[in-house]
Amino acid sequence: MEAFKLMKELKSNFDQEINYLPKEAGLVLIESTQENGRGISAKCRNAKVEDLWSLTNFFGYSTQTFVLAVNLLDRFLAMMKVQPKHLACISIGCLHIAAKVVEQECNISSTHELIRISQSKFTVSDLSRMEKIISEKLNFQFKAVTALTFLHLYHAIALSHTSDRKEVLNQDKLEAQLRACICRIVFSKAKSSVLALSLLTLEIEALQSVDMLEIAQRVQRHLKISESELQHWRGLVAQCISEYSSPECSKPDHKKLVWIVSRRTAQNLHSSYYSVPDLPTIPEGGWDESESSDDWYEDASSGEESLSSSLGSDAEGPYFPMHYRCQSQKNPTF
Repeated sequence: MEAFKLMKELKSNFDQEINYLPKEAGLVLIESTQENGRGISAKCRNAKVEDLWSLTNFFGYSTQTFVLAVNLLDRFLAMMKVQPKHLACISIGCLHIAAKVVEQECNISSTHELIRISQSKFTVSDLSRMEKIISEKLNFQFKAVTALTFLHLYHAIALSHTSDRKEVLNQDKLEAQLRACICRIVFSKAKSSVLALSLLTLEIEALQSVDMLEIAQRVQRHLKISESELQHWRGLVAQCISEYSSPECSKPDHKKLVWIVSRRTAQNLHSSYYSVPDLPTIPEGGWDESESSDDWYEDASSGEESLSSSLGSDAEGPYFPMHYRCQSQKNPTF
């Protein structure tokens, strides 16, 4: 019964996937654009997607958020003529939209944080306007059917036939391979269902599981995916995974994400962290009841007030990302 429901859901998503694929003509135009030209080149797009993955890691977003953000970005770029100087604002806008669709509200970083951590030069109002443009151009179709949708369904279908394969077919590994693929624009031209099936069958072959390969072939026949189309994308996926696994491959650099503060804030932070606060001396003879305890508490707390104010003195919004604050609220320190 569960397998039947999964196959029905699979067919439904397969019928809808065409509505969420980027226009191939637009993708071809990006691939043919020179790197120093007026439009967005493939290298420029790929680099920006890798930046999105770094930001996804930093803010603790899920793979689903990242995959959806890339889908929104490619769909927008494939239908609009975009200048390179606007790409940063567009990509961050897509990530913010995706986070609002996928993540819990308390885990969504503010626009201030996104701009500050990504080291972007545009303003909050610029980002808000860009998100509105993206939303209108994509007809507010945010809950897209992506390759990750099919990857999860294929994985569930394989597990529904037997319970002893949970430890064999590693979903996290498949997701990691998918992330590596979508960092390259060539895979945006693949149907989501075919890209996911390519990843699945390659992993099954590596495991040398005859039973699961039969299940994958059954899925292929159910969706009427041609063998030539599957083999074409399997070859490209295998090449991508091989190159990405090599030490020569340049992977997204998470160390690029550093805090940038103004000179005024840096001076406040420096004085707050490294100077010894002036606290009142406690008499050796014990506590003098004649002294006001309220006055002592006010003096002692002044150091803490200067520290917290200096952390947020340079910009609006909190100093630390939103998901850190949510975690601290869920796990208070006593």
